[in-house]
Amino acid sequence: MSERGGVVRLVGMSELNAITKVVVIGGGYAGAVAANRLRLREDIEITLVNPRPRFVERMRLHQFVAGTGDAVIDYDTLLGAGVRLVVDSAVRIDTAARRVELGSGRALGYDYVIYAVGSTAALPASVPGAAEFAYPIAEYEHAQRLRAALAEVPAEAPIVVVGGGLTGIETAAELVEQGRTVTIVSGDRLAANFSNPARRSVAKWLAGNGVEVREQARVREVRRDGVVLADGEELPCALTIWTAGFGVPELAANSGLRTDELGRLLTDERLTSIDDDRIVAAGDAVAPSGRPLRMSCYAAQPLGAQAADAVLARIAGTEPGVLDVAFVACTLGLGSHAGVMQFSRRDDTPVSMYLGGRVAGQIKERVGLAGPIATIRKEARKPGAIPTFMGLGRRKELRPAEPERTVRL
Repeated sequence: MSERGGVVRLVGMSELNAITKVVVIGGGYAGAVAANRLRLREDIEITLVNPRPRFVERMRLHQFVAGTGDAVIDYDTLLGAGVRLVVDSAVRIDTAARRVELGSGRALGYDYVIYAVGSTAALPASVPGAAEFAYPIAEYEHAQRLRAALAEVPAEAPIVVVGGGLTGIETAAELVEQGRTVTIVSGDRLAANFSNPARRSVAKWLAGNGVEVREQARVREVRRDGVVLADGEELPCALTIWTAGFGVPELAANSGLRTDELGRLLTDERLTSIDDDRIVAAGDAVAPSGRPLRMSCYAAQPLGAQAADAVLARIAGTEPGVLDVAFVACTLGLGSHAGVMQFSRRDDTPVSMYLGGRVAGQIKERVGLAGPIATIRKEARKPGAIPTFMGLGRRKELRPAEPERTVRL
């Protein structure tokens, strides 16, 4: 070991060890944690590949759209010394040559890859007009386009939010606080993953603030001036925001790596690709043993830490640890002053216990939103500082993610 600047780092048997090249693909919640944690060893060359020059707080994109907050942070405030940021897109992993091919035409050699490409929006081709007229919100570029469109829409004009999950609810809540007229169209029950008491709390806030909710209603068509429901009813609106479902990039499939039916990289319980032990994965686009965890920042960051630990273990010649993470709660923001915190069993099923109102809103802001950024910075200051378990769960008790809510792109 050596200690510099208060950070203990592993250097192996010799200070003269050969340099190991690790390329982290994706600079989101999982990738940023992984890149910082790899600095536990001094003999690693760490390259973080990300298509944008700044970190995007995806969980704040609804605030950015509504004009109530920002959603980007400079990487130089998040990444520790020694992490090299390459602003580019990975288009293929050449596993035979151990190279990551980039959109610019460049290529990066590697000894190990951490695959943390995340997720994106999924506009279904089966819904006419969705791709042409609906506005997704899953990525920063989507949010920029939507924010510009909102600026052109009169404040009193109706807006339809398609999707009654957490993203749709938070988007609707943020907009109605800014005086917008909003209708949520949910193909399932509102906040379907919450308990009935928590769902009632969410519905009460939305109704009390003027948000109309259409549950068990599916959109058949999106038009420039409205949406058509499956039963033929037309809902006029000036803007349609699509939050129903997420997709994953096709990088793994395009690289000849096996994926699940939705395109998530298949790994073992050590987060290692079943095709190549030089590739370790974390975040939304990984399916350990074909049983992916719920797409969430809550899972992404401990997975990022564990992916880094798996690479460190392989460099050291030891066996990586087995995935051990589960959920204990989920937070939902309702505008700037309220929220709901749903507690859950370790298998991610909700219990009847929840918190609501201002207390839950404060928890959402301080823990759910500000917390992940603090976690990344903590790893930058002291690699290895955060635990990998963050849920104290038993992997065997986790239920599979629900595939119908996720679309392969």
